Amino acid sequence: MLLNGLKVLDFSALLPGPFATMMLADLGAEVVHITKPATGEGRWIVDDYLQRSKKSLAVNLKDPTVINHLRELVAHYDIVVEQFRPGVMERLGLGYEALKEVNPNIIYCSISGYGQTGPYKDKGGHDINYVSLAGIHGYSGSQQQGPPNLGIQIADLAGGSLHAVVAILAAVIYRTRTGEGQHLDISMTDCALALNALAAPEFLVQGKPLEREQMMLNGGSFYGHFETQDGRYMSVGSIEPKFRQALCMAINRQDLLPLVMSYKPADELAFKQQLAEIFKAKTYAQWVEIFAKTDACVEPVLSFEETVTHPLFLARNMFVDITQEDGTIQKQLACPIKSNVFQPVYTAACAVIGEHNEDILGLPIK
Repeated sequence: MLLNGLKVLDFSALLPGPFATMMLADLGAEVVHITKPATGEGRWIVDDYLQRSKKSLAVNLKDPTVINHLRELVAHYDIVVEQFRPGVMERLGLGYEALKEVNPNIIYCSISGYGQTGPYKDKGGHDINYVSLAGIHGYSGSQQQGPPNLGIQIADLAGGSLHAVVAILAAVIYRTRTGEGQHLDISMTDCALALNALAAPEFLVQGKPLEREQMMLNGGSFYGHFETQDGRYMSVGSIEPKFRQALCMAINRQDLLPLVMSYKPADELAFKQQLAEIFKAKTYAQWVEIFAKTDACVEPVLSFEETVTHPLFLARNMFVDITQEDGTIQKQLACPIKSNVFQPVYTAACAVIGEHNEDILGLPIK
């Protein structure tokens, strides 16, 4: 596999760090997840997914003996990932400068809400806070209802996890060329800000305010979701001319072509109003059948239950069956990276907490 031979010590918890290290494990890296001993409260169900193919150490990070063992272990590893607030790892004796003394070539990735520097570095936060400060929610949602509540974690995953993986792999290449390790500072808020790729230039270059329902992709055009007769929704993304034409053909309203092809804001909104009425005239199933035959960038809004059985994702092998410790099978999301060179290998289900204490550290679970 692609990352065979890379060894990762993962001190992270919750979502951003574990998702990043799961990606590294899916691509072949050896990942050891370091956590506190089990408390008897049960584990987060998402851990069955996020901790797959990783080894598990359960230790007390306030124990000096444990810290000494972990510092010795670092000499044999390539990458450290941590997700504590800035300063916590330093107080534990596991900060970058301390571990650099043990392993000068270590790649040390710190994922945090607001970064290792700056006035917010010691503040707590969650995805909704990071996305709000990054300006995304300032122009998303509707004028009537305000910012949206999203079902996924934009800053945590697209911000923290994916940027961390990119940074880590870039650092591995740099170390291969120079022999030097480095400290990576991944701020989920910084990374969320960078996701304003389409909207930011309108303000930064043109000085145009970014307002809700005033741009092509945020409600200022017919690009959006339309309710059907039976309360379901269809997504319409027919931006380019050929798709606009195909949309009008599919809804049998060629008379609307002059309106939709003008690209004037007022006409876009007028066409949007027409579409709202048209989509409510047929059921979800009827529209699905109509647009299945038309390449117009119109697709149904699926429930997740429908997504799991959709032919697209089944053909793309986007779900995988993982054997658990008790022998049962658990369905999980698969690694989405496809290659003609390698296939992701899910070497094991989520390890029992502390399963590898003896093998790796020679220490029992305390």
